[in-house]
Amino acid sequence: MLDIIEMRRDLHQHPELGFTEFRTASKVVETLQSLGYEVIYGHDAIDGPSRRGLPSEALLEAAYERALAYGANPDIVKAMKGGYTGVVGILRGQQPGPTLAFRFDMDALPIMESTDQEHMPQADGFISQFVGNMHACAHDGHTTIGLGVAEALTKLDVHGTIKLIFQPAEEGVRGAYAMVEKGMLDDVDYLYCAHLGCDVPTGQVHGGTRGYLATTKLAVHFHGVASHAGADPEKGRNALLGAATALLNIHALPRFSSGDTRINVGLLEGGTAANIIAEHARMIVETRSESEETNAELEQRVRRIVEHSAGMHELTYEIEVTGAAIPITCDVELVELANAAAREVEGVHTVPDEYAYSTGSEDASYMIRRVQERGGKATYMIIGASNPAPHHHPRFDIEEDSLRIGVEVFSGIAKRMLSDHAVPVSVLPSAKARVED
Repeated sequence: MLDIIEMRRDLHQHPELGFTEFRTASKVVETLQSLGYEVIYGHDAIDGPSRRGLPSEALLEAAYERALAYGANPDIVKAMKGGYTGVVGILRGQQPGPTLAFRFDMDALPIMESTDQEHMPQADGFISQFVGNMHACAHDGHTTIGLGVAEALTKLDVHGTIKLIFQPAEEGVRGAYAMVEKGMLDDVDYLYCAHLGCDVPTGQVHGGTRGYLATTKLAVHFHGVASHAGADPEKGRNALLGAATALLNIHALPRFSSGDTRINVGLLEGGTAANIIAEHARMIVETRSESEETNAELEQRVRRIVEHSAGMHELTYEIEVTGAAIPITCDVELVELANAAAREVEGVHTVPDEYAYSTGSEDASYMIRRVQERGGKATYMIIGASNPAPHHHPRFDIEEDSLRIGVEVFSGIAKRMLSDHAVPVSVLPSAKARVED
């Protein structure tokens, strides 16, 4: 039987950034195969050209070699080389029925984990072994829950098909779109996604979420001409000055009456020395809005500012989309079914009727949109997990009883939808109701 506490702590010790989850994904494949699942992974699970914000070849290779050194199965992980770290487990029932999918993300963050003794991973000996990387957003818990659910569902007489989707690179909203473009959601009738924590305490579950914002992440490169800043300043073309001009004007963009908005330049770097005109500068920008259309307009305004800032200083420039997400709309039928399943789980004491609220962004939104566009239904749940520090903080951690609760909530949903004792779902679409290409 899978020890979910041990599994989560093992994953916590070995955090891997987006598209470098080689060891994590290898463990997922091994576990699913041992449970009898049909497993799709590597190039078969991800559309390569649709990946966003892919690390450099050098970083991918270093992460690959590190994964092998820390126990990744070489026969499995070689199919993932180059950043193809998505995994899909499929359990086909003996009886006909719809396709139900659960999505779990796997990646960590570039954060140095706290070594304070009051930080439980440090005190109990499972702090990150990969210095500078940390599971500071509960994705180690999400992956563990997915594997716990995989084991639990092998005991269910499934009427239909279950797909367990393990997604890379959620941080920076980069990985889901590539799995969507590969067709991993095209046969799904019902999709449940979830997050642990999010300021919701252990024992509280929300079957739906509202507030997630559309977003676009942009990496902007300005290219100029280097020269001596004292002897020949007029011969240079200052890339850093062009980037600074763009930064100030981007932050001067007006707010919108059509929807709540956010904008931020989170990184600006360039130049090499005080006496050299900067030849290159790099800027990382994000736009967000509750309206997909407003976010698109914000992005276009940013692009115009970059274009004209570069023109003012006679620079060339490049803009790369490194991540994106869209708003999430939860289907009330699935929200209510999730709430009903949660109320039957030991340790769940609060299941509010109202949706949880978050103004972050989630690329599971692309998976949800694809299922809904094809006639299916989807929701995004919040499973409470009390935290000693906020998400993305060096002392972030999760109360581990939330893992059991998460496994039982997902398993309860599957039992209600796909077992021989399934709750009638006449109001939900059947497998035949999907839009076919």
